[in-house]
Amino acid sequence: MARLYLPVIAVQLLLLVAGVAGGPWQEFLRPQSDKEKDVVGTRWAVLIAGSKGFENYRHQADVCHAYQIMKKGGLRDENIVVFMYDDIANNSANPRPGVIINNPNGSDVYAGVPKDYTGKDVDVKNFLAVLLGNNSALTGGSGKVVNSSQDDHIFVYYSDDGGPGVLGMPIDEDERLYANDLVTTLEKKHAAGTYKSLVFYVEAAESGSIFEGLLPANISVYATTASNAVMGSWTAYCPGEAPPEFTTCLGDLYSVAWMEDSDAHSLGNESLELQYEKVKNRAHLSPVMQYGDLALNAQNLSVFMGSSNPANHSATVGDTDNSLRQLSPAVKQRDAGLLYFWHKYRKSSEGMPEKSEARKELMEVMAHRSQVDNNVELIGGSLFGTEEGPQVLNVVRPTGQPLVDDWDCLKSMVHGFEEQCGLLRQYGMKHTRAFANMCNAGIGAEAMRKAASKACTTATPAF
Repeated sequence: MARLYLPVIAVQLLLLVAGVAGGPWQEFLRPQSDKEKDVVGTRWAVLIAGSKGFENYRHQADVCHAYQIMKKGGLRDENIVVFMYDDIANNSANPRPGVIINNPNGSDVYAGVPKDYTGKDVDVKNFLAVLLGNNSALTGGSGKVVNSSQDDHIFVYYSDDGGPGVLGMPIDEDERLYANDLVTTLEKKHAAGTYKSLVFYVEAAESGSIFEGLLPANISVYATTASNAVMGSWTAYCPGEAPPEFTTCLGDLYSVAWMEDSDAHSLGNESLELQYEKVKNRAHLSPVMQYGDLALNAQNLSVFMGSSNPANHSATVGDTDNSLRQLSPAVKQRDAGLLYFWHKYRKSSEGMPEKSEARKELMEVMAHRSQVDNNVELIGGSLFGTEEGPQVLNVVRPTGQPLVDDWDCLKSMVHGFEEQCGLLRQYGMKHTRAFANMCNAGIGAEAMRKAASKACTTATPAF
């Protein structure tokens, strides 16, 4: 009897202590995982939508949904920084005024989202300043920055269409975030010793080019992207699958995949690597990639997104099965705007002024796309010959090499083109590889500018 007495007393004491602590005794007895012990500092999140306009509804919907995940995970608003133009929820085209959804049957994800940086304050300068925790470099906005310390964990999520080596920004369509500037900022953040680990999720076409050959493996940054350095990314929940009143896509394939997985499973029981594998399988139309410090992908999602544990939790440690249904094929990111304007025209009433206006918008979008493509092709032909031009402009460098060696040359090329031919805009960012290849082939910005002057007899039409 004496041998049984002490264990019984021990269990009674454990139950008493657990009761005083206010938590269930099972939780008290459950061992804390080593990964959870690593969470010593503060969790931070920076969420940014790089577009504007109702045709780009999905990007702000993605970001708002991401905010709800962080909030449910226990992150405080003071540690979540949100960038979005904020022209969707109360847009006259929104069939549900004041509401944004990211799923056909989803709830409002706009409610409660902080308005840290909106409108003209969503720009490259502010985004990089926020990452660095540099209040003095801010212009407008809430003034909130990632004021992190050496023990902190940072999650960054970007959603928009992009191009090889670039990510878009909404305020001025001639402004974009170049990959080398982003990676340099991450290196500065690491050198300052102001985080323990940083995770970066990127939703954009050719998003792998943001990190390919650029992101070091020794600065404690893990990145995953919607596609590799060459292929586009895809939308989700577009007209036909969205509620009938919507003429725009509600989300993006990669983004919906990681966020719906986060909603459906315990963040404390799923690693970054497991989510990467699930997203790669579900968002199968483009090759989802990972870069940087791959050792970090063993960390649990809860280290960065908080400790959400939904009631419908079905995942277990080591579970590689994705219980979420396969998403229906939609359209490529760059075609989503065209799809929106087509549906807007199709649904407009015959003989009404809005029908004529919708037709005008659609024709201008199509004209812009055609003109940008034609201008770049003509410039390539002028510089390299009509036979060699297309081959040179479309060269893809070997895996592991960055898009371009001289990023200043690339920026000058893009600037020179836009001076002569009009803005690339969202669709035209697909051609940054062509300009990068001009640089790689030894063409100077002035030579390209002269070729552009001859090729572009009229500026790209505005719309």
